[in-house]
Amino acid sequence: MRCETNTYRPGLIADTIALHMDYYARHWNFGAAFEAKLARDMGEFHTRFDPRSAMFATVHDDTGALTGTITMDAHPPTQRHAHLRWFIVDEAHAGKGLGAELMRRAMDWCRDNRIERAWLTTFAGLDPARRLYERHGFALVSQSEQDQWQGGVVEQRFEAAPLESDSRREP
Repeated sequence: MRCETNTYRPGLIADTIALHMDYYARHWNFGAAFEAKLARDMGEFHTRFDPRSAMFATVHDDTGALTGTITMDAHPPTQRHAHLRWFIVDEAHAGKGLGAELMRRAMDWCRDNRIERAWLTTFAGLDPARRLYERHGFALVSQSEQDQWQGGVVEQRFEAAPLESDSRREP
């Protein structure tokens, strides 16, 4: 496995969407509305990508296939808050530490860039992901019947304060 940061490859957006659709269509019956939202949001992100205000990390297997992704987005660059987005690991590679490595990279980026608050939206029922978020300092702050993914789920918002959990930070 090879993990890269901020390395765009042709097809990356499509491959990331395919990872999400493979999982969420099979397990949560998400369809075209979810896929279209991913495409719009990822296209907008990659069009304006600036490494001063964002990072994305990818994991590829030995054949070059995408097996996991994570993104931190602190747009605009003057903002001290970052949105964790598009975090997924291919089910065939689950339980091998890839998710933990991607989360570590994302949280290190937050600390290195003095991000005061990181946040993510997800939904109830993704228990392994929730445990990983919580191990990296995220806590559930709200829950809503709003469903931006149109999959019939209960939306949740988690937040973390990366600088408060930075053991490398000087007193």
